Amino acid sequence: MKTKLREMLKFPCFFTYKIIGLSKPELIDQIIKVIQIQIPGDYIPQIKSSSRGNYISISITICAKNFKQIEKLYYDISQINMVRIVL
Repeated sequence: MKTKLREMLKFPCFFTYKIIGLSKPELIDQIIKVIQIQIPGDYIPQIKSSSRGNYISISITICAKNFKQIEKLYYDISQINMVRIVL
C-alpha cells in the first residue's frame, strides 16, 4: 500500500490527514503544534463532533515536499495521547 501511495503522489502536493481523538480543545492545538514543527504555516482544520460528543474528527491539509514528511507527521500525530486514529 505504501509503495502505491508513494508512486501516486507528485511532490510538492497537498495531503489531508483525518484524525479522530478525544473531544478536548487542547487536542487541536497539539496537532497543529506537531505539524508546525515540520511544516510551518497557517492551518485551518475542519472539525466535526461525534453524536455523543466524546470524540472529534479533525481534517487538516498540509503541503508536503516529500513522502518522508507524510510518514513522519503520520507517526508524530499518532503519538499524541488523545489521538485514537490517524488516516
